[in-house]
Amino acid sequence: MGERGHPPASDVSCAVALVVGELAANAVRHGRVPGREFGLRLVLDRAAGVPRVEVTDAASAKRLPAVAPPSFPEGESGRGLLLVDALAERWGSTARSPVGKTVWAELRLEI
Repeated sequence: MGERGHPPASDVSCAVALVVGELAANAVRHGRVPGREFGLRLVLDRAAGVPRVEVTDAASAKRLPAVAPPSFPEGESGRGLLLVDALAERWGSTARSPVGKTVWAELRLEI
């Protein structure tokens, strides 16, 4: 992001890093299939000027991610997709054939 005018400590770079971390953590925690890894893809849509984060795992697309309040208000987990939802311009998931899903997020360049 630095060569695109967003230095590492900028709000945009930090938001992209946070979304990458949250989606990757969800893939490890909820999308893990023994013997399969997850994939991470970062792209910049040059036409729209929007950074896009994509995380692909091999778990069933029947269980797609959804924003929900944390199970335990004082708990240390359960807020990742709330953060993604707050930082992303839009986000969602796409089933992959024959197995798996990709969870993606497009971020604003002005956070």
